[in-house]
Amino acid sequence: MSEGIQTAIMGVTGYAGAELARLLLRHPRLGGRPPVFAGRLNEKAGEEDAAHGGILLREIHPQLADNNGAGDLRLEPFSWELLAERGVQVLFLATPHEQSRAWAPEALERGLRVIDLSGAWRLNEPSNRAVYGFPDEGSEQAAATQAQAVYGMPELHRDRIAGARLVANPGCFSTSVILALKPLAAAGLLDMSHGIVADAKSGVSGAGKAPTARTHFMYAADNLSAYGVFSHRHTGELLEQIGIGASEIVFTPHLLPIPRGILSTIYVHFKRAQTRAAIAQVYRDFYAASPMVRIHAKMLPQIQHVLHTNYADIGFELDASGMRAVIVSCLDNLLKGAAGQAVQNMNVALGWGEAEGLQ
Repeated sequence: MSEGIQTAIMGVTGYAGAELARLLLRHPRLGGRPPVFAGRLNEKAGEEDAAHGGILLREIHPQLADNNGAGDLRLEPFSWELLAERGVQVLFLATPHEQSRAWAPEALERGLRVIDLSGAWRLNEPSNRAVYGFPDEGSEQAAATQAQAVYGMPELHRDRIAGARLVANPGCFSTSVILALKPLAAAGLLDMSHGIVADAKSGVSGAGKAPTARTHFMYAADNLSAYGVFSHRHTGELLEQIGIGASEIVFTPHLLPIPRGILSTIYVHFKRAQTRAAIAQVYRDFYAASPMVRIHAKMLPQIQHVLHTNYADIGFELDASGMRAVIVSCLDNLLKGAAGQAVQNMNVALGWGEAEGLQ
């Protein structure tokens, strides 16, 4: 498709929405056309804001104001007519799961390409979707929409994302774990009789912008806590994308007292003894065409190395027998785990360079 595509963001007020706005405002392929920011203003807008058509972007995210007028853009009241008037072609939904379930089907009917950052359309198996409790589960419309959805991990589904109408952006935890495990699983190296343990830790922004007791400063600061044990919503993504059963992995997320970043430590057994060189080659071969994955064969990744980037860093250590490995996978949960991956999916879907606007 030609340059100058018009994009729109629903949900710009959140953390991922802010990062998405920043990336799209500077994307070299968008011809200087800023996204349309639309949403439900409700109590966010006073009478003066409403009179001027919405809330100034700089009042929502002051860090996005620049000398080119980005701060003067507005979050406008959402309507399908607004998107049509502005010629929107690609719609990003940085919205809650329930809202994406409602808006994605209509957006598709109106001919829009949708990249959804929520968990609304990520899962193919009803048993895995059950954790969300979607009220429209089993309906004809939901089934038809799900059939169009492509899991938005370019490293795994690049060919299907190209030209897709609905891309379901992966979860942040699941991105870090899947990228670490998929090459080994695809090569048939994992001894699943021992199972897999994935111990993942995320900064507080991974819980979203709406405050909760668990994300309150007095709870999160100087603390480390596990949550969602055997029940986290990203577990189904691991099962479907790695191709394993629920009894073959224990995935435990933790809340770190830092703003952003994910570090997943994953413990695996091999069917036969491996060498460092052989495992490194498996990863390099699998990700040879993936510009956003960095393989570290001589060191273990750290969160500080991926912050504010769209890279996923993967490293590993083998035990003396070569039969066991500890894999460490790091990424920025707001970028490779959310907004950056969404832009990466847009690039692939539109036939652009996968890393454009992300390096």
